[in-house]
Amino acid sequence: MTEDSLIIKAVKKVLPAVVSITCSKYLQFFESPSGIFGFEDFLRKPKRKKVKIGGGSGFIVEPSGIILTNRHVVEDPHADYLVVLQNGERLAPKILARDPINDVSILKIEKTNLPIVELGDSSKLELGQTVIAIGNALGLFTNTVSTGVVSGLSRIIQAKSEFTGERARLRGLIQTDAAINPGNSGGPLIDIEGKAVGINAAMVFGAENIGFALPINNAKKDLEELKKYGRVRQPFLGIRYLPITKELKERFNLPVDFGVLVISEPDIQKGVREAVIPGSPAARAGLREADIILEIEDKKITSSQTITDILQEFKIGQSLLLKIIRNGRQKTLKLTLGERE
Repeated sequence: MTEDSLIIKAVKKVLPAVVSITCSKYLQFFESPSGIFGFEDFLRKPKRKKVKIGGGSGFIVEPSGIILTNRHVVEDPHADYLVVLQNGERLAPKILARDPINDVSILKIEKTNLPIVELGDSSKLELGQTVIAIGNALGLFTNTVSTGVVSGLSRIIQAKSEFTGERARLRGLIQTDAAINPGNSGGPLIDIEGKAVGINAAMVFGAENIGFALPINNAKKDLEELKKYGRVRQPFLGIRYLPITKELKERFNLPVDFGVLVISEPDIQKGVREAVIPGSPAARAGLREADIILEIEDKKITSSQTITDILQEFKIGQSLLLKIIRNGRQKTLKLTLGERE
């Protein structure tokens, strides 16, 4: 069977389980009966109208109506969302979980016996491997299919939210030259067998043929957490810190140019927030302000391998060894990883 035939077969297999997700919100506006606005029109009570403000894609992963998408597709808590199935049916989803670290959201619609996208294994992806992105390009063109290859693995980018403008650091991403446009976000990135290996996440403006997808293994982990605990749990140390750079090393005369410096944080409303949160795993382990954390379980903390990156590899409740510097001397502390509330 030719590669074209395999791609067509994979798309036909997956397409019935790809959905559109629309975002609407009530907005206030002024309306002038004459069509020409004057001062008296602004004294009128503004009208409220529900307006579509965005959209994205998603895909069904369980016949009971469980859907995966990006967190940023459904991040506005004041908006209303609708899931549109392939047959045009519109259903209001319940948002079961949002994972801000991995930019994953899990939704549920009240419908059963649905087609699904089978989940693959993103850890087995190889450079040059054929991948297919499916979604709703620009929120207008449904069932858009683009093909390409895996161009890079474990990429790190700064992504900006369309709604809040907030910037988030996404890591471990799959880079592909398959076209990923606004509206494609949340749709599946599949392999030649029709298995989801990623969730389409972002494109880089000003660059050609560079798109990114979240590795599906992160979403699989979130699904397991949701089933087991009823929520997606996030690891928690209980410290405030600054990543150590060459500039920070020189500024504070530190002994190293990597790791993190445990340091308190000034807050306009609350005064000074503690460097080590009382009662936290870090406090119980004996961490103190001005400590430098170098490694967690022999994993060196750097700009490309942050504390957040490292902690994602371990389970809540697991004991970890931290290599630190305190008063110029190296020490090892034992910490039990907690859960962020």
